[in-house]
Amino acid sequence: MAEIELRSLRKTYGKVVAINDLSVHIPDGEFLVLLGPSGCGKTTTLRALAGLETLDRGRILIGGRDVTLLAPGKRGIAMVFQSYAVFPHMRVFDNIVFGLRMRGVPPGDQRTRAHEVADLLQIRNLLDRYPAQLSGGQRQRVAVARAIVMRPDVLLMDEPLSNLDALLRLHMRAELKRLHRELRATTVYVTHDQVEALSLGDRIAVMKEGEIIQCATPSVIYDTPANRFVGSFIGSPPMNFLSGTVAGADGSLRVEVAGTVLALPPRAHPAGGTPAQVTIGIRPEHIAVEFSAVPAAVPAQVSVLEPIGSHQLLTAQVGADIVKVTVPPEFAAEPGRAVWLRFDPARVRLMDPATGQAIAVS
Repeated sequence: MAEIELRSLRKTYGKVVAINDLSVHIPDGEFLVLLGPSGCGKTTTLRALAGLETLDRGRILIGGRDVTLLAPGKRGIAMVFQSYAVFPHMRVFDNIVFGLRMRGVPPGDQRTRAHEVADLLQIRNLLDRYPAQLSGGQRQRVAVARAIVMRPDVLLMDEPLSNLDALLRLHMRAELKRLHRELRATTVYVTHDQVEALSLGDRIAVMKEGEIIQCATPSVIYDTPANRFVGSFIGSPPMNFLSGTVAGADGSLRVEVAGTVLALPPRAHPAGGTPAQVTIGIRPEHIAVEFSAVPAAVPAQVSVLEPIGSHQLLTAQVGADIVKVTVPPEFAAEPGRAVWLRFDPARVRLMDPATGQAIAVS
């Protein structure tokens, strides 16, 4: 078992709080992604888990064993860094088995295990080459192979794809997902790329200012963000936010946006009720565009239309708010044209404009 328990971790650098009483449980075999902007504490959390940072307080348990004060080499972990960190003077084979040699593994076992991981990562034909003879994607595979050949209880990855171009990142995401499915190693993956997080993670822990704001499956994070920060950080383009006024609640909540009343499905309201002013959150793909007024459609004005291959991105002005909408490739509208936006009521999320927190749950 390689489940991980992080309990009330705190790490400061002078007056800067890098990790602020962070706690999370990671079940055995899970792929957890730590996601957040630069400076949110995700890499510091990973380094603390690896034993590369000394905590101010808190405990780290791996497989039920307290490893808080153990050296990195005794924690049963392997780490893949943002830089490939492969030895340029060694062949691929020697890079992969370097850790095994340091542990005194017999040469025959070294070769067997190196061939196993090379086959898994499809680099068997590269074992006699030097890093300078490899592409960026191949060097990244070597770094991953060197980590997993140690058969660690826990695999840690710190933005391993950030130095690759877009096509290589796409390919390596699929490779890492396949690799995790075959190995089932407990994996903690750090990234600021929300596409990587959504595609790779069993769960995503969204971080801000050293704290986990929301930890859930990718679908929950995307569909029901805990607050405005999560909604704005996840999605490309991110969730739209508009100002609204509660028009009444009698089994169905009614919210007025730019003079239009939207009837939303019945919702479970918090004990304190719903504030008079709310923030409406809705994803660009959950809005339909009409060229004439229809019931419950919000009036808007076209600002920009951007072709993006499989679809177009429409930017429209709704009162004082800007709204992004995904529309078909054949959609045509000149800037300044009046349009009407129909929101999918089941996909509307309400948030408190003062705190940004979600205030109603479907």
